[in-house]
Amino acid sequence: MKNILLIIVIFVFSLSVFFACTKEEVSTQPTTVDTPKTEIPPVINAVYLGKLLFYDPILSGNKDVACATCHHPNFAFADGLDLSIGVNAVGLGPKRQFLSPAFSATKRKSMTILNTAFNGMNEKGNYDSTNAPMFWDSRAKSLEEQALIPIKADVEMRANAYPEAVAIDSVLARLRNIPEYRSLFTTVFGGENSITSLNLSKAIAAFERSLIAMNSPYDRYLSGDRDAMTELEIRGLNAFEEDGCRRCHSGNMFSDYKLHTLSVPDNPKSKESDSGAKDTYAFRTMSLRNVKLTGPYMHSGVFKTLEEVVDFYNEIEKEKPQNPNVSASKLDTLVKFLRPVGPSQKGAIVAFLGALTGEYDFPPPKSVPSKLSVGGNIK
Repeated sequence: MKNILLIIVIFVFSLSVFFACTKEEVSTQPTTVDTPKTEIPPVINAVYLGKLLFYDPILSGNKDVACATCHHPNFAFADGLDLSIGVNAVGLGPKRQFLSPAFSATKRKSMTILNTAFNGMNEKGNYDSTNAPMFWDSRAKSLEEQALIPIKADVEMRANAYPEAVAIDSVLARLRNIPEYRSLFTTVFGGENSITSLNLSKAIAAFERSLIAMNSPYDRYLSGDRDAMTELEIRGLNAFEEDGCRRCHSGNMFSDYKLHTLSVPDNPKSKESDSGAKDTYAFRTMSLRNVKLTGPYMHSGVFKTLEEVVDFYNEIEKEKPQNPNVSASKLDTLVKFLRPVGPSQKGAIVAFLGALTGEYDFPPPKSVPSKLSVGGNIK
């Protein structure tokens, strides 16, 4: 009997200790549980590889400039400068400044690469990506061809690190020395020797083709949403059509992608006059998509606002050249079809151009395989 009572006492005591400990443990536990955050693994394809290359300054001579330095998402994949600043500089966008000793700036402003996938599109919506005009003077004919040219240019990316003739080979050698790039190129393109100039150009071009910014108020208006554009923007659309702007800024991309001689003034910072394509002072019509985000304007970046651009066209509409190197007889014949734009029309047209601003969200990568600063020396 005494043994049974002893067993019962021990059992009850054990239960009391158990519940006391359990109560204490529960009371000290956090009220919420932090679930470890896991990143979604990237899709390893040409676009992903091209994005890393686009932001990696390993492609530049002094490893301080990336494609993104002059084509950054903060500035609609342009840089907000009148003349782009490439090598031997620091900062992003309008804050970018030369270090000492300084190279010269590039001779033209940076064009946005948003929607360059559609370069060459005609009024019927057809385009040939293998023969699409690139640069202000259309000297390259595809994104693949365009992608390698800045790597060879001294003021853009090469600096004086190596001769132009060996610039691409030098960059390829660097990429081959980085295990992550060797793995990525093999995964995307296959083969043991996949880091080639052709594949480098294909990857960068694939990323650039992914940078689409549509779904603007204008697009929604055309799709039937009559509240997508304001009355002022609609008046601007009508004035844009009536005043002859559509003759060059045609089609869904608002560009005929042709060369025109318009006598745009040279930038005072330039050491010499920019004579354009084949010394004709002709430059390619830029797309007006997202134009509100990509000032200053024209190839020389001489106009700070869209209002100044409209004023410029008002002058050449009178067949009065604005560049002393261009005579009236050399002006493009299409200027004869322009109509003068009054103050109220100007405001409406500028408002309409703002309605061509599309939506996009293409953030930079957190790091690049070279372990260099993402986007180059921009901080």
